[in-house]
This record gives sequence, C-alpha cells and structure tokens, in this order.
Amino acid sequence: MEEQTTKRKTWLYHWLIDNRFINFLLGLLLILIVIYMVNKVQFIFDPVVKLFSAVGAPIIVGGIFYYLLNPLVDRAQKRWHWPRWIMITVLFVLLLSIVAGGLAILIPILTKQLSELIDNWPTYWHNINQIVDKILNDPNIRPVQSWIDDQSQALANNLKDFSKNHLSGAVGSVSGVFSHISSFFITLITFPFVLFYLLKDGEKLPHYLAQFVPNSKKKPFVFVLREINGQVSNYVRGQLIVAFAVAVMFSVGYMIIGMPYGIGIGVAAGFLNLIPFLGSFLAMVPAVVVAIFISPIMLLKVLIVFMIEQTLEGKVISPKVLGDSLKIHPLTVIVVLLSAGNIFGLAGVIFGIPGYAVLKVLIVHIYDYWKSNSMLFSKEERQAVRLKQLAKIDTASSEFAQNNGVIEPEKNSDESAE
Repeated sequence: MEEQTTKRKTWLYHWLIDNRFINFLLGLLLILIVIYMVNKVQFIFDPVVKLFSAVGAPIIVGGIFYYLLNPLVDRAQKRWHWPRWIMITVLFVLLLSIVAGGLAILIPILTKQLSELIDNWPTYWHNINQIVDKILNDPNIRPVQSWIDDQSQALANNLKDFSKNHLSGAVGSVSGVFSHISSFFITLITFPFVLFYLLKDGEKLPHYLAQFVPNSKKKPFVFVLREINGQVSNYVRGQLIVAFAVAVMFSVGYMIIGMPYGIGIGVAAGFLNLIPFLGSFLAMVPAVVVAIFISPIMLLKVLIVFMIEQTLEGKVISPKVLGDSLKIHPLTVIVVLLSAGNIFGLAGVIFGIPGYAVLKVLIVHIYDYWKSNSMLFSKEERQAVRLKQLAKIDTASSEFAQNNGVIEPEKNSDESAE
C-alpha cells in the first residue's frame, strides 16, 4: 500500500510539480491575473500618474542632459581635481554662453527660412501633385491611379476628422493651452536644478537605493542598476551626438549645393534623426519636394548629399558613437518602434528603444535569478548560473572602481556563504 502511494505521489510530482511546461503556464497565468487586477484598480494609481505628470518632464529632460554631460564632468574632475560642484557650475556657465550665442545666430536664420518654406510649401506641393497627376494619367497605370485616389481621399477624410476632433477641443479649451504653456516654462526653469543635483550626486543613487535591499543582494542590485544606467546612457548620449552630427552634415551639404532653406531642413533632419532608422528618410521629404520644384539637377544634388550623409553616418559616426552597446537586432528595433508608436504615440517612438533595453536587462536578470534558485533545474545548472552571475558582478565592480577611483567594499559573510 505504501509503495502504491509513493508511486502515485511520484507520478503527480513528476507530471505536475516537476514539469517545466506546467510551471511556465502557471507563472504566465499568475502574470495575467496580476495584469487583469491592475487594470481593474487603475484608480489607485491616479495620484501616481498625476505626480509623474507634474514632475516627470523636468526629471526626463534633466536625465537626458545628465547622460550627455556626466562624462565631461567626470573627465574634468579627474584632470583638475576641483570639487564637483565647482566643475558643474563652470560647465553650466560655458554651456549657457554657447547656447545663447548659438541661438542668437541661428534663430533669426531658422525663423526666416522656416517661415519662407511654410509660405511656399503649398506651391511646392501643388507642383508635385501636377507632376504626379501627369504620370498617373498614363493609360497603363490607371488602376494604380484609382487606388491612389481612393487612398488619398480616405487620408484626407481622416485628417479632417482628426482636425475637427482635436483642433476644436484645443481652441475651446483655453485653460488647456495655458496649462501646456505653464508646464513648458516650469520644466524650463526647474530642469537645471534637477540636472545640477543629478550631476553632483547621481553616482550615489544606486548605493542609496541599495540600503533598502538585504545585504546579500546589495551587490547584484547595484550591478543591475549600473547595467541599466549603462544601456540608457549609451543610447541617449549616442543618439544626441549622432543627431547633432546629422544636422551639421545636412546643413553644410545643403549650403554647399545652394539648396534653399538648407539650414532649416538640416536642423529638422537632426531632430527627426532621434527616431531610429526612419528619421533621416522622413527628413528627406521636404528636401526632395523643394528640389523637384527647383530643377532635376538640384534633385540629383540633394540625393548625392543624402547618400554621402548616410554613408558617413552608417560607416563612421554611428559605429564610433553607438557601437553595438544595446545589442538589439534591427528587426527588433522596427517592431519596438511600431508597437511603442502605436501605443504611446511620439513619446513611444522616441523612448521605445531605451525602454525596451531596460526591460531586457530586468527580464534577463530575473530569469537568471529564477534559474539559479528553481528546483526545476539540476544542481549543476543552478551552480553554473550563480558562478556566472558572481563573475559578471565582480568584473563590473572592479571595472567601475578602477574607472572611478572607488574602493569597493569587500564581500560580507552573507555573500561569501552564498
């Protein structure tokens, strides 16, 4: 009788409890239940959403400039050994002077060029439509013309509906307009203070947060935060530098070939380049339209500038600045951009890639932690994962200490026991 009971327990344990697929399904079911419950109690998170909407913009803008300026502050402090707050203040003064001088030179030029481009854009677009109509009137492609006409009409109707629904609401809601304007100026005034304290005390944040974690998990926790910080900083810093380089290359190229509104279109190309893969091609639309209106030779010159810019960006600038730091496949990037853009709009397109990088780091470490502690894996597998994690943490800690002149604390007894 006892043997039969043992066999039954063994069969149940083998097919249900010790079954990886069943455990995966149970974990997935729990995650879906949590998501469903969170969706039902969204009102609980309303105060958090309102708080983030109030302080989120200064923190995000300050964080972007932090990733851009922090290496400069670190290098300057290592070279001159001044107190960090003095280096930050000097950097702020220099940047303010450069930005003020640059804006004083560029704003009048950009304002003039952009206003002329906006005034002449209907003429350019009308001429483009005439050229396209001549091509489409060819009897051989009339089916294509009817399809394009249908799609154009549908697009026009959608744009009309969109403008009615949104523009009327925007005009009617004067308080909403003032709210956005006040939020912009509040962000503009407060983000330098956020940036100052991030540059001054940002390196202390992981260790401050680690004090709320058990001693045995402090080093892994700090390691994960540093890895997330490295992923986000590489992406933000790289994208900003590449976008600046793209704006300079397009502006100089358009000025050389005598392209009207060249500086304005080049600056717009730099901003659009913040959208991975698609930004440069979107920036080509106004340039191509203007060039077609001027002459075929100008169109050829614009295409040559575009090819030179893409070659320099893809072969020289991006590999040197971005490298392969994120290790994300191009197809994954496209899927993330389409998904995040559809869900969160423009913000999703801009922040989708760094958000995916952060989630990837967290999921990889959560999986490693689960694998190193789950009884579903053999003792040898669990031990191998633990040793790999410890080796990565020790290597990263020693590199950080060497680069920043920090003496890392020795392993405590809890970590040694593990």
